[in-house]
Amino acid sequence: MKHADQPENLMPVRIKICGITSIEDAVSALNAGADALGLMFYPPSPRCVSLDAASAIVACVPPTVATVGVFVDPEADFVREAIARTGLNTLQFHGNETPEFCAQFGLKTIKAFRLRNRAALDGVRAHSLSAWLLDSCVPGVPGGSGQTFNWDLAVEAKRWGNPVFLAGGLTPENVRDAVRRVAPFGVDVSSGVEASPGRKDPVRLRRFIAEARAGADESPMALGLPQRV
Repeated sequence: MKHADQPENLMPVRIKICGITSIEDAVSALNAGADALGLMFYPPSPRCVSLDAASAIVACVPPTVATVGVFVDPEADFVREAIARTGLNTLQFHGNETPEFCAQFGLKTIKAFRLRNRAALDGVRAHSLSAWLLDSCVPGVPGGSGQTFNWDLAVEAKRWGNPVFLAGGLTPENVRDAVRRVAPFGVDVSSGVEASPGRKDPVRLRRFIAEARAGADESPMALGLPQRV
C-alpha cells in the first residue's frame, strides 16, 4: 500500500534468498517474488553448490533477478572461473577480503560484515562497494547462523549512504518488524526459510516475502516519518 505522504522515489525492499541449491528451490523463490538468489561457493557449508549446478540454476533465472555468488576468502582465480562458467551477475564476499580484492572483478559486489558490537562498524566504511550486508557474529560460522544481532547497528550504518542488506536470523516471524524498524535497502535470508539445511520451504518463502513487503509499507520512511536513530 502506498501512502499519500510516501516519498515518490522510495524503492521497495529487495528480497535476497540465499543458499539456493536446486532449480526447484530457485523457481519457488522466483515464484514467491524474490529479487535476488544467492549461491554458496563455500565447501564447509551444507548449502554449497558445484559450478555445474550453479550454472544450471542461473540459466533458469530471468535477467531482472540478481544471481549472487557467495564466497568466503576465495582465491581470485576461482571467483573468475565461477563468473565465467555460471554467468553470475553479482558477487558477495563473506570473509576477510580486502576492499581491493572485492573490487577487482567488474561486477556488482556486496561485502558482508559480522557485527558483534558497535566497534565492529569501524571496518564497514572502508568497503565502498555496491552494498553492505550486515550479519550476526557467531564464532566459527561465516553466515547462515540463524541468529539476529542488534538492528540499531544497521540503522547507524545506513547513515553512511551505502545500500544495506539486513541479514542474520531473519524469519517469516520477525522480518516484518525488522524491516519496519530498519527500513533497509534489502533483506537476506537462508536458514529462516528452510525445511532442512539446503532445502527451501515454499510456504515459508512466500510468508517471508509477504511479511517483508508489509514491513516496508509500515516503515517510518514509507509513512513519511522521521526514522529513529
